[in-house]
Amino acid sequence: MFKRVVRQSKFRHVFGQAVKNDQCYDDIRVSRVTWDSAFCAVNPKFVAIIVEASGGGAFMVLPLHKSGRIDKAYPTVCGHTGPVLDIDWCPHNDQVIASGSEDCTVMVWQIPENGLVTSMSEPVVVLEGHSKRVGIVTWHPTARNVLLSAGCDNVVIIWNVGTGEAMITLEDMHPDIIFSVCWNRNGSLICTACKDKKIRVIDPRKEEIIAEKDKAHEGARPMRAIFLSDGKVFTTGFSRMSERQLGLWDPDNMEEPVSVHEMDTSNGVLLPFYDPDTNVVYLCGKGDSSIRYFEITDEAPFVHYLNTFTTKEPQRGMGYMPKRGLDVNKCEIARFYKLHERKCEPIIMTVPRKSDLFQDDLYPDTAGPEAPLEAEEWIEGKNGDPILISLKHGYIPGKNRDLKVVKKNILDNKMSKNTENTAPAVKTATSTPSIVSGTHLLIYFFLIIYCTCTHMIHYLYHYSYECSFCYHVIYVFIHVCVY
Repeated sequence: MFKRVVRQSKFRHVFGQAVKNDQCYDDIRVSRVTWDSAFCAVNPKFVAIIVEASGGGAFMVLPLHKSGRIDKAYPTVCGHTGPVLDIDWCPHNDQVIASGSEDCTVMVWQIPENGLVTSMSEPVVVLEGHSKRVGIVTWHPTARNVLLSAGCDNVVIIWNVGTGEAMITLEDMHPDIIFSVCWNRNGSLICTACKDKKIRVIDPRKEEIIAEKDKAHEGARPMRAIFLSDGKVFTTGFSRMSERQLGLWDPDNMEEPVSVHEMDTSNGVLLPFYDPDTNVVYLCGKGDSSIRYFEITDEAPFVHYLNTFTTKEPQRGMGYMPKRGLDVNKCEIARFYKLHERKCEPIIMTVPRKSDLFQDDLYPDTAGPEAPLEAEEWIEGKNGDPILISLKHGYIPGKNRDLKVVKKNILDNKMSKNTENTAPAVKTATSTPSIVSGTHLLIYFFLIIYCTCTHMIHYLYHYSYECSFCYHVIYVFIHVCVY
C-alpha cells in the first residue's frame, strides 16, 4: 500500500489499546439511521451518542466517569420530531451541544453541569431555515456562538446562535447533496465535499468560491474533506474501481494533487480525524474494525503511513476527544470512542516513553476553550487564531457561562424607526413590557370612547335636531375619536 521506508518520526511507535470492559458504556442502542456521520461527539466532560428513539430523534449525554451498564430509563435529549443525524459540542462551552435532524431543524442545547437528571425536550434555541433534513452541524473554531449547518436542500447556513438568526446563506454553490463541511484553522474559510464529485474552498463572508477541484475522487461513494493547519486540504474518497483513496491538495493549485494514495477495496466511508498539534490524521471507516493513522509532513510522499489499530468488532461510529481532554501523564496523544451495536468503547492512542516527565514535543500548546472573537466581530470581517493553552499541568476546566439567546424584537425595530433612540440594547429590551402595557391601555381607552360615543350619537339623533351647527360639530368630533 505504501513504501515501507524507515523514517525518523516520534509517532512511528504509536499504539492503540482498548480500555477494560468496566470502563466501557454498555447497553446503549446506537442509532441505525442510514447517514454517514460519526454518531458520537466527545469533550472533556461528556460523551454524546445518537441513539434509537421511538416517535422522534434523541441522543444520550453521559458524563465521562459514568461507565458501565447504562439503564434503559436513562434520560435523553429528545426534542427532535425526526431522527437525529449529527451532533457537535461547542468548542467554547463544554455544556453546549448542537444537533441536526431529519425534521429540518437545528437545535442547540445546554446540558446541566453534572449531566442529565430528567429527559430534556426544550432546547435553548431552534434554528429553522432548511427545507430538507439537516445532516451536518459544526461550530466555528474561533468565534463564539457561530454555528454552520448543511442540509439535503444543498444549502449551507451560518447562524448566530446568540440571536437565533441566520447570518449567511449559501444557496447556489452546491447542485447536489453536501457530504462534509470543515472550517479552516482560524475560521475564515470552509471546504466542502459534494455529491457532484467536487471539492470546494469557500469564503463564506464574501459568498464566493476561492478554489475547486472537479472529480477529486472519481468514485460515486461519498467523499470527505478537511482543512489541515497549514491550509492544505486532506480528502478521502473512492476511485473509479471502488478503491478507497486519500488525497492531499493545495488550494493555491488544485489542478494536480500534492499526493494521492489507494488503500483498499472496502466500501465503508472513511471518516478523517485530524490533530493539528502533531499533524497526524486518523482514518476510521464505517463498518471497519480498524483505525489507520498517517503523519503529514513537507517531505515526499507528504502522507506517511504510521500504523493500524485493529479490533474484532466493526464500528458503527466514532467520537474523537479534543487534545485538552487527554491524559498527558500517560503520553496519550489521541482517544477515540468507538460505537458498537450496543456499546461505546474508548480506545487510547499512546506514544511509549520511558520518562515520567512532561513531553513537550508531544504536547505543544493547543487550542483552549476561550474564543478570541464574538459572532458580530467575525461577520464584520475580523479573523482570530485560536487562543492556545499549555497542557503541562493538565487541563483544568473553567466555569462555563450560560448560553443566552437574545432575539430581536419587532416592536423595538419599529420604535427605533419612528424615534431616533440611541439607548443600548439592554435598555430597549427592558422597556418592552411597558410598551405592551401602554398599548393595552390605549385599546381600553378607545373601547370606552367607542361605547360612550355610540350612546352620544343615539342622543344626538333624538335631541339635537334644533341646532344644526352644534349637531354637525359634535358628530364630526365623535367620528374622529372613534375611527
